[in-house]
Amino acid sequence: MKLKDLDILVTSPPAPGWGGQYWILVKLTTDNGITGWGECYASSVGPDAMKAVITDVFTRHMQDQSPENIEFMFRRAYSSGFTQRPDLTVMGAFSGLEIACWDILGKARERPVWALLGGRMNDRIRAYTYLYPLPQHDITPFWTSPDMAAESALDLLSRGYTAVKFDPAGPYTMRGGHMPAGTDISLSAAFCKAIREAVGDRADLLFGTHGQFTTAGAIRLAKAIEPYDPLWYEEPVPPDNVAEMAKVAAATSIPVATGERLTTKAEFAPVLRSGAASILQPALGRAGGIWEVKKIAAMAEVYNAQMAPHLYAGPVEWAANIHLAASIPNILMAETIETEFHKNLIKNTIQVEDGFIIPPETPGLGIDVDEDLARAHPFTGDGLHLQMQDAPCDYVNGNSFAGGAPVKTG
Repeated sequence: MKLKDLDILVTSPPAPGWGGQYWILVKLTTDNGITGWGECYASSVGPDAMKAVITDVFTRHMQDQSPENIEFMFRRAYSSGFTQRPDLTVMGAFSGLEIACWDILGKARERPVWALLGGRMNDRIRAYTYLYPLPQHDITPFWTSPDMAAESALDLLSRGYTAVKFDPAGPYTMRGGHMPAGTDISLSAAFCKAIREAVGDRADLLFGTHGQFTTAGAIRLAKAIEPYDPLWYEEPVPPDNVAEMAKVAAATSIPVATGERLTTKAEFAPVLRSGAASILQPALGRAGGIWEVKKIAAMAEVYNAQMAPHLYAGPVEWAANIHLAASIPNILMAETIETEFHKNLIKNTIQVEDGFIIPPETPGLGIDVDEDLARAHPFTGDGLHLQMQDAPCDYVNGNSFAGGAPVKTG
């Protein structure tokens, strides 16, 4: 059995587009007709450029190889171009292709992917999701309303969720770390207070940021929200300076989480060594694929750290996250996006039940991709999957992150 053909689909979730402007799905076919699906989580370049990279990585390093040779193909993609260091774009391409290899291997052996990763450690995976507007909410003021956030949290609680994520701390910009505005600090504390009062101890609070603060600013914000005991403080400073993140971790009682913008064990190892974070959030469609993140999880075990796979993408990456989570002892929870488009794209083949995800028993990733639906929603814009804000933090009029809702450009 050898890898033969590659197809790339760029699909765009309908507005408001939870999960980014587009998702890059890859479909591999072997010479004996088995197909496998993967997803490349890459936002550094646009989808046309990314399609060219994916094609190059496949034809140069993977085509005509056995899908079993994952370690060999990883080393080729990682090192052959006189690099042998993390390359976010190349590894983003390889990651989705690698996920598709596991889907093929599971189907060929008629076993779920988790069974090929050491077996099932966990019968169900704790899920979390962002606080999104409810039907009765006006979407514009929602992102700066502690009361609406608390209502959304109670809705998730009623559906069985035991952890909710929110990020009221203002914009992330291309300018790097900034000092939070006083209003951003006050609003963040108000969100934590309202949500904590609503859910009590029945759900954990996950405080999201996107690497937007200076070290001093991140510590100031942490002090303001500490009384509400969040389970984590996500990426409080830019991810390119592990030593500064470690200073934040040492200065707060809130566990620091990071990882959605990191790739391969080479970037996660310094995070663990320095004590910069105790919760790792790899995106499997970017971090090197399932096998590489399995290694990262093993490293995390040594440091008594936990895994919480990141998801701001489509349901194919989510499926990969679930198989990894089922196979490791140090899973904390897995991010989930419950929209009709997410569900329909994989024909509801993996489900959230009372706040937990049940790993599939069916072969491969256990998903049935609706290829017609994916092709019916092409991306026609010119933006990136996620777009950093050009304008600086507004210290006069306040800020609103808007929950990562992309501006649809096509």
